[in-house]
Amino acid sequence: MDVALSQQAPARHEHLLAPGTGCHHCGEPLPADPARVCLEGVERDFCCDGCAAAAQWIRDADLGDYYRLRSEHAGRVGTDPVDLRVWDREEVLAEHAHPVEGGRELTLLTDGMRCAACAWLIDRVLASEPGVQEASANAVTGRIRLRWDPAVTPLSRPLQRLARLGYRPYLAGGEARERARREERNRNLARIGIAGLGSMQAMMFAEALYLDFSGTMALPTRDFFRWITLLVSTPVVFYSGWPFLAGAWRELRHRQLGMDVLIAGSTLLAYFASIFETLRGGPHVWYDAAVMFVFLLLGARMLEQRARGIASAQVDALARARPAFATRETANGGRESVPLAALSVGDTACVAVGEVVPADGELLEGARFEEALLTGESHPVEREVGDRVYAGTVCRERPTRLRVTATGSTTRLSQLARLVDEAQSRRPAIAVAANRIAHRFVSGLLVSTVLVYVGWRIYDPSRAFEVTLALLVISCPCALSLAVPTALAAANGALARLGVLAVREDALDRLASATDIVFDKTGTLSDGRPVLAGVEVRQGLDEPQALRIAAALERDSGHPLAAAFSQVADAPRASGVRAVPGQGIEGVVEGRRWRLGRAGFAIPGADDDDALWLADDAGALAIFRIEESERTDAALAVRTLAGLDMRVHLSSGDAEAPVQRFARTVGIDASHARQSPEDKLAFARRLQQEGRIVAMVGDGLNDAPVLAGADVSLAIGGGAALAQRAADLVLTGSSLARIPAAIAIARRTRRVVRQNLGWAMAYNVVALPLAAAGLVTPWLAALGMALSSLVVTGNALRLTRGPTP
Repeated sequence: MDVALSQQAPARHEHLLAPGTGCHHCGEPLPADPARVCLEGVERDFCCDGCAAAAQWIRDADLGDYYRLRSEHAGRVGTDPVDLRVWDREEVLAEHAHPVEGGRELTLLTDGMRCAACAWLIDRVLASEPGVQEASANAVTGRIRLRWDPAVTPLSRPLQRLARLGYRPYLAGGEARERARREERNRNLARIGIAGLGSMQAMMFAEALYLDFSGTMALPTRDFFRWITLLVSTPVVFYSGWPFLAGAWRELRHRQLGMDVLIAGSTLLAYFASIFETLRGGPHVWYDAAVMFVFLLLGARMLEQRARGIASAQVDALARARPAFATRETANGGRESVPLAALSVGDTACVAVGEVVPADGELLEGARFEEALLTGESHPVEREVGDRVYAGTVCRERPTRLRVTATGSTTRLSQLARLVDEAQSRRPAIAVAANRIAHRFVSGLLVSTVLVYVGWRIYDPSRAFEVTLALLVISCPCALSLAVPTALAAANGALARLGVLAVREDALDRLASATDIVFDKTGTLSDGRPVLAGVEVRQGLDEPQALRIAAALERDSGHPLAAAFSQVADAPRASGVRAVPGQGIEGVVEGRRWRLGRAGFAIPGADDDDALWLADDAGALAIFRIEESERTDAALAVRTLAGLDMRVHLSSGDAEAPVQRFARTVGIDASHARQSPEDKLAFARRLQQEGRIVAMVGDGLNDAPVLAGADVSLAIGGGAALAQRAADLVLTGSSLARIPAAIAIARRTRRVVRQNLGWAMAYNVVALPLAAAGLVTPWLAALGMALSSLVVTGNALRLTRGPTP
């Protein structure tokens, strides 16, 4: 590690690590009066006493090479006290740690480990702590594996040292799950390792037998090679090939004919036929074909699992983002660290700098948050008092407090994890069709194999078994079965990293076919932050009263325009509230029934305009002028979509004039104003009748009918829950650039699926006649089949390099 680190060239990071540009430890901006520490004879500036103390400890521990070797800044330490004693609780250790000889072992995470030097520092810091038996940090995954003796030191002590250096620990998930993953990975590596060694040895002995062209090898020597090959092949067939044998047994129990039946059948046929020929001294054995078949298929399967692992990385990231503990404010103003399960709605949670928000809530103090995991936004965003923040986001620059509104499975983080999990577990129609074809192919192949065997028994009985075995091996439909699911897994992974979640099984295929895209305006193309531009009141009501009534009605409406009245602090409570989609909202405020919405809704028969009218049974009493701006990337997204040969439409419930202005601003030619939910759906139906494939983008309650009725629909992640349930894809963030990027991924996926299916079909069309004609040996058939599977898997993995917005 030391040699590798010392050879790194950090020149590309010099702009980040240059002295004088920020805190020497974390790189954050320096205050007017920074803390200072002398390191190696040079006075260094620090943003806070916490970072200064960390640097001083690193110097005193003779680990100063860390600053020379690092290629990224460390995380900010801060000065807030960190109490990690909750890690010592037995119920926590019982769930997340497991006993080992002489102590316990735990896997944890830290988001501050940003380069190899961080891992180097963590290894040495933990190793220097009393009671720590072994520590291993991985800068790529952010994981730390720690083995310690609880009788010598509590777990909180070495973790406290990490926190004081800026590496705040949190749990990587249930230790049982982590241990199961490690065990499965180790088993897979052992299987493919044994298969590789066995295949090399078996091929070496088989080569000696193949090279005996003149048949002069002595029989004892020939039999010796065969028996040795049998010993080498047996662990490959029954240990390395166990996943295929177990899978074949499951398929047979369910009376299905699938890939595993063919793989296991071919392998066992070659193996036991070779044993029979070895015992009777026959002319041929096929151990090499059996072991090569297993080895090459394991390699193809590992590559497929890698593609699926990439696809599930977002689920893992969401799961890892859940902190194990929360800091709760007590009734007397103190603080206590509690397990996350103990946090309840209404509690006040305290979040330190660099700490993960434990639950959804409303801010009691403004702060900046890094929301990349949930929304894909790369830069921290400013949140004010009263704003919603979500579990899984990271507090930056200054600590904050929030009132908890959702915990556990009701948080947005849990909902996103569930959406991704469901999207990956569903099988789209094209994958089901490909699998059905593969099953029928196996059935047809078995019949063909019998016919080929009978034909060769008549033509050349000595080659009948060898030709039949080669036919079985070379025609295994692995490539056909992998062609679609591997591509879809890779594409879903690319979409998830982009911040787009496919929540319907056929969403990708339909998105790739879309020819027209229809946008809602408010909250979709607009920035979702409408502002009150003017208030006109009439006799009997003053402006503050009008604002209070409007704020009361809009408080729980869920409509994006409600944000225009969110600053009204003393709004009363409304009762009997009823929303009329596309028209407005009505309810009782302080004993009077009010209507707020379009002019024709507030005052039946009134001429429509572009304002919100407030009226009671006696007539209109106030008119509100609302203005909203387009999202910063709306015009760019529209241009990019046009570059993808898509027709872009704007369909809004707002008045004609503001809709026309907005359309011109973002570059949309086709705009439609005063569209009710029924009108939007009817417009989509008209496009569909013209043969167009319609994609709809919306976020509000009004958009749910057309989201469900369009060929494919995308919902903005911050919008109404009903809209998200009706959609095929959900954007987790606000950036509209994700939409053309998602369409590009969908189209690439369709091309890759077609390429894979075409390759699988072409391979079988060419390979089957060659094998049936006796032109392919069994081991060469195994090589061809495995290479075919590797081609489709490798082609699918290209999708993991998806575009970024």
